[in-house]
Amino acid sequence: MAADSLRLVRYQGAIIREHHILLIRHQERASGRNYWVIPGGGRLEGEAEEICVMREMKEETNLDVQVVRLLLDEAREPGRMYQRAKTYLCTIVGGEAQPGYEPEPEVAQVYAIVEVGWFDMREQASWGEKVSSDANTYSLLLSLRSVLGYE
Repeated sequence: MAADSLRLVRYQGAIIREHHILLIRHQERASGRNYWVIPGGGRLEGEAEEICVMREMKEETNLDVQVVRLLLDEAREPGRMYQRAKTYLCTIVGGEAQPGYEPEPEVAQVYAIVEVGWFDMREQASWGEKVSSDANTYSLLLSLRSVLGYE
């Protein structure tokens, strides 16, 4: 598989613990802008999807996870780095959640992972401005609430 085609899909993990989902906060280096996202990224050549998700969770959250199942496979709006996003349900099997890193130098120059946070899937109102101000993350969390039966 060509390297370019590996980056067409973002593989991300919905790490759920006691009805809470783990998000990571990115801070853009140039602007200082902050936003919350679900951890994830692109697949390496020859890497299986579930292995990719496990690797990305370890890099970005310091957690060892088990991939349970695919929850969502969605097209993303045109012009974005990734054209699709596959979101997998994950459970924690080891580690303690903390801000991780981006191993790709070109990505690490753009932003840093500065915080992790647990957001209650049962209480959408508790997410506050941290999440609701970002249309992409907010929409994803609403979809996850639906597919996981929190609505």
